[in-house]
Amino acid sequence: MGLTGPGEANVENRPAELGQTMHGATMLPGRVASVAAIEPLLRLDNISKDFPGVKALANVHFDLRRGEVHAVCGENGAGKSTLMKIVSGVYQPSSGTITYKGEERHFSSTRESEAAGIAIIHQELNLVPHLTVAENIYLAREPRRGFLGGSFLVDRKKLRADAKRCLDRLGVDINPDRPVRGLSVAQCQMVEIAKALSLDAEVLIMDEPTSSLTEQETGKLFKVIRDLKASGVGIVYISHRLDEMSEIVDRVTVLRDGRYISTDDFAATSIDAIVSKMVGRSLEEKFPERTSVPSDEVIFSAQGLSRAGVFRDISFTLRRGEILGFAGLMGAGRTEVARAIFGADPLDTGTVTLHGHTLSISSPRDAIAAGLAYLSEDRKAQGLAVKMTVDANMTLANMAAVSNRFGLIDFAKHARATKEYIDLLNIRTPSIKQPVRLLSGGNQQKIIIGKWLFRKSKLLFFDEPTRGIDVGAKLAIYRIMDELAANGIGVVLISSELPEILGMTDRVAVFHQGRITGVLETAKTDQEEIMRYASGYARSAG
Repeated sequence: MGLTGPGEANVENRPAELGQTMHGATMLPGRVASVAAIEPLLRLDNISKDFPGVKALANVHFDLRRGEVHAVCGENGAGKSTLMKIVSGVYQPSSGTITYKGEERHFSSTRESEAAGIAIIHQELNLVPHLTVAENIYLAREPRRGFLGGSFLVDRKKLRADAKRCLDRLGVDINPDRPVRGLSVAQCQMVEIAKALSLDAEVLIMDEPTSSLTEQETGKLFKVIRDLKASGVGIVYISHRLDEMSEIVDRVTVLRDGRYISTDDFAATSIDAIVSKMVGRSLEEKFPERTSVPSDEVIFSAQGLSRAGVFRDISFTLRRGEILGFAGLMGAGRTEVARAIFGADPLDTGTVTLHGHTLSISSPRDAIAAGLAYLSEDRKAQGLAVKMTVDANMTLANMAAVSNRFGLIDFAKHARATKEYIDLLNIRTPSIKQPVRLLSGGNQQKIIIGKWLFRKSKLLFFDEPTRGIDVGAKLAIYRIMDELAANGIGVVLISSELPEILGMTDRVAVFHQGRITGVLETAKTDQEEIMRYASGYARSAG
């Protein structure tokens, strides 16, 4: 199960030498017409980075010009985030040089890089939950209005005004005084972006900035990016959503297995060519050929589910061998329904039945015992213990299976179980003792799946399972889902990406404002019809 690893990297095109101009490319509409053909704003030469048991980067090259968006592409584990963390001072390179504004630099911390004019929006959210939005945006940089008792006084009025100005620039309506803990994942992402914009950086690194954003929010972000380009800011853009890059990207650099592959003008290449370089092979299929075949047997049923103010009268069935999709706009209630079924949130009314047995669920513990599993959209905060090791995470939901009769862990059994699922899911890790936080997003997602498979779950809710992972890892996750369905395990896919819904599901329940407006056969529908139901313009009995 899963994909084989990519082949060895073949170095093709080195980055342009100092002063070399762009060639052979017609700028796309909306682009800045001329990217300065002068010394790069930022240049990396022969950058290598070693971690215990793994070489993350090997002699990587990269350069960034003023007023351009330069994309960095590669599969999970290719070294993209590691390279940018070196630029921003989170990590220090094992070897190689960083040249910034014509001067060789060594950044030992993010404070140093930010002071020099380099800001990064990390893929992982780095907000303090109990602080307000404004306090997070200007954390450790709060405006001051005096000195009292040996401490500076924060100018609260200016803090709120400055934070609101950053949020207004993004076109988002978030109260600066609101605590971060109450925000959605998408809202937190916008706060992270506002935080980076507040630094007025000359180099802005965006690591998966749109992974949690709606299409409308993404459009607002792209407008900000164009404005920044026009003002001469150099932007490094990392994203697995390759199709969106055509709107903003000038050049693209591909990494594979921690090695430099190529740098091309974006307008002179193609998505297929980029993907081929990323994975080291042709990847013609976005979705696997389905092997699971739906039957008439209903294995799970939800009837009349309601939660005051969140969703009401939710009913649907799941048949053996099928993958059921949940589609809808952000806030439509898809995730909330799954969480309530799983016992993570309260359920006011309704019944759920699994394999003919009506379930009584008041907590996730009850749901797990009944055979239900929920793979959260926020895998790092709610799906993994990121500071713990691969083996600890893999067995966390079923410790009894690796313990002896006295309740003590049988470490031999523990290791065997972990290795079995590493092999089954083709998880790339240097050892079972590797901390999960050091693995790529795709491998982290596979560990969550492995955890619930080890628990022998009968029904899995996949909530945005491919968010922030590359095309190769996506295909591996899709194949796993198909195989689960083929083996009689229930699969519900919650996704904001309609191509994913259309490519992987048999039926789709479309949500609008806390209700299911239609249940459609995927093979007989399209994106336009799904959007009509998601927008409330169409209804069916489903």
